[in-house]
Amino acid sequence: MAKNPKERGLGMGLGALFESTGTGRSTLPNNSNSAKGADASAPGDDVKYIGINDIKPNSNQPRKNFDEDKIQDLADSIVEHGIIQPLIVRPAKVGYEIVAGERRYRAARKAGLKSVPCLVREFTDRENMLIAIIENMQREDLDPIEEAEGLEQMIKAYGLTQEEVSKSVGKSRPYITNSLRLLNLSQEIKDMIAQGDLTPGHARALLSIDGEAKRLELAKRIVKSGLSVRDVERLASGKGKKAAPKAKARKSRDIQYVEQELKDIFGTKVNIETNGTKGKVEFEYYSREELNRLIDIFRSLK
Repeated sequence: MAKNPKERGLGMGLGALFESTGTGRSTLPNNSNSAKGADASAPGDDVKYIGINDIKPNSNQPRKNFDEDKIQDLADSIVEHGIIQPLIVRPAKVGYEIVAGERRYRAARKAGLKSVPCLVREFTDRENMLIAIIENMQREDLDPIEEAEGLEQMIKAYGLTQEEVSKSVGKSRPYITNSLRLLNLSQEIKDMIAQGDLTPGHARALLSIDGEAKRLELAKRIVKSGLSVRDVERLASGKGKKAAPKAKARKSRDIQYVEQELKDIFGTKVNIETNGTKGKVEFEYYSREELNRLIDIFRSLK
């Protein structure tokens, strides 16, 4: 899942989030890969070299799995070029705690560094957790389950709304909803997603199946046979592969376009059936929480 880091800062999303949640913080570190971007913090901040043994990992780090080969590659780069972007740390009871930069910290240890460049910032536990989640999401370093757990933590631990989370991480509201739905799957299926054996698209199709045993059976079949998301959707709906083209042929492209548009807006599958001037629009839900979410959206349209 690892990709090249995106050159965009944390400031806008985090600033908007902290304003909306009443923290009143806006001077946040930029996440650019350039040396200047790394030090684009509040005026007067200086990079300090801190002993690596005086720094501990972030207790709110949402990322659980680190690719050791990539850590080694980064360590080799650090040996040759040093650490270009300082770590962001905050004072702890003893020493300092990482706010952003755990990969660099781990690689620096492998490289044998005795001290590392840091920006020391005063962050609360709440801000520390939010920054750790958002930094990883913007770098696309989290697997889908780590990401969903991080989003859930933002909502449950600190009472943020899905709308606030959406703005802070730069993702759409349906994206947030669909990500959180992954946590309704069994641990075995979540492990398959985390390992990359199943995509989030496969997982959402599995959620339409009642019963964990049936979901797991189909999940194993996906991995074994390489079924596409479309295949899983057909199997989940109880339709054979030959039945799908007929159903699709009955609908005009305009109807299919509107179905997809509504799906993006409401974050769930939408089915439109027409018969002349009459018809119906169906919104699927997969849990009581999902139903309540849809009802809240409809009520807000008054």
